[in-house]
Amino acid sequence: MVMEATKENFADIIDNNDIVVVDFWAPWCGPCQSFAPIFEAAAETHKDSAAFVKVNTEEEQELAAHFQIRSIPTLMVFREQIVVFAQPGVLPESALAKLLEEVKALDMDDVRREIAQQKAE
Repeated sequence: MVMEATKENFADIIDNNDIVVVDFWAPWCGPCQSFAPIFEAAAETHKDSAAFVKVNTEEEQELAAHFQIRSIPTLMVFREQIVVFAQPGVLPESALAKLLEEVKALDMDDVRREIAQQKAE
C-alpha cells in the first residue's frame, strides 16, 4: 500500500518505519506517471519490509523545498531516519528491487560512523 505523505504526517512516517521509500512526484509530470505503476508494484512486493509513500510536490511544496527536490520524480530512501539514497529519475523495477535489497543489507552502525566522520571533517 502506498501512503500519501504531507508535512503533517511525514515525520511520523519516517520515525515509525525502519525503511521508508519516498517518491516525490507531480500530477503534470510524464515520467512520474510512468514510474507510478513500478512504485506501486514494489510497494506491494515489499509491503512487509518497507513503507512506501508519495509526496505530491505541487501540494507539499514545503517538503519538496526541505529535501531540495529539483527534478521529479525523485526517489529517496530512509533507513532508521537517515537518508541512504536520493536520486532523480525513473528506476526500472529490477533496479528498485536491487536498491531495496542493498538498503536492507546496510550496516547502519557503519553508516552512522561515516556520517559522524564527515561532520567532523
